[in-house]
Amino acid sequence: MPLPTKVKETAPAKINLSLHVTGRRSDGYHLLDSLVVFADCKERLQAEMRPGPSRLQVAGPRAAGVPCDGSNLILRAAALFEPDPGIAFDLYKTLPAAAGIGGGSSDAAAALRAVQRLGGAALPPMAQITALGADIPVCLSHQPQRMRGVGEQLEPIADLPDCAVLLVNPGVDVPTGAVFRSMACRENPAMVELLPSWRDFTEFAAWLAKQRNDMEAAALGLAPQIADVLAALRAQPGCALARMSGSGATCFGLFADLASAEAAAQGLSGQGWWVSAAPLLS
Repeated sequence: MPLPTKVKETAPAKINLSLHVTGRRSDGYHLLDSLVVFADCKERLQAEMRPGPSRLQVAGPRAAGVPCDGSNLILRAAALFEPDPGIAFDLYKTLPAAAGIGGGSSDAAAALRAVQRLGGAALPPMAQITALGADIPVCLSHQPQRMRGVGEQLEPIADLPDCAVLLVNPGVDVPTGAVFRSMACRENPAMVELLPSWRDFTEFAAWLAKQRNDMEAAALGLAPQIADVLAALRAQPGCALARMSGSGATCFGLFADLASAEAAAQGLSGQGWWVSAAPLLS
């Protein structure tokens, strides 16, 4: 069967339901233990084989300010394949950038999958992918996963209870490096070695409430608006848990079903925040 000349990929929002920072390596990379899921709100990436060097165009409601040169993770991901695969990428950008939900990393993972499908080549070595971005390996698959190490140790999580999230971003920039530098402690307990088997949403939410995002306190010190978002989420009927994702500033509310999350989204629609309700991908 001949290889395709044009493919489409999706890049869903990544959510750290928990994010434990457990140490720091001698090279400066932080060690993590995180329960990662993906929400069914996603960006779209089209990739087409064309003569010449690989290139990128960006459109969509969140396209402003997104670089289209070699600094973009999409083109940097494509450059891991040698020689240059010569692909025209078209990204439809819908997620806020640098917001703790892996927008750029998910886009880069989509580009890796697209180049693989177009060229029939194996993915680059995982060490190269991780060096490009610690969140990119986990974004290669959209299933729930436990992510450890510096992002390279991945374990699929089966039978996660059905639930939905409400994602809210207050529109403030919170640089990841600044959050790490502001952390009071970088050596915190990991999650339990063997994760439980949750019987239902209530049990899952109760267990998750005992976990942490170790970057949240530092991010709150840099962007107090995050506290307003968390308070607003916790005030919504049906919100079982509100927490920041990644290094922020996006926060999530966890709900038993999509209808409850969408109702809460309506309640927050007048704040001027980016708001999106979606089920979790299984």
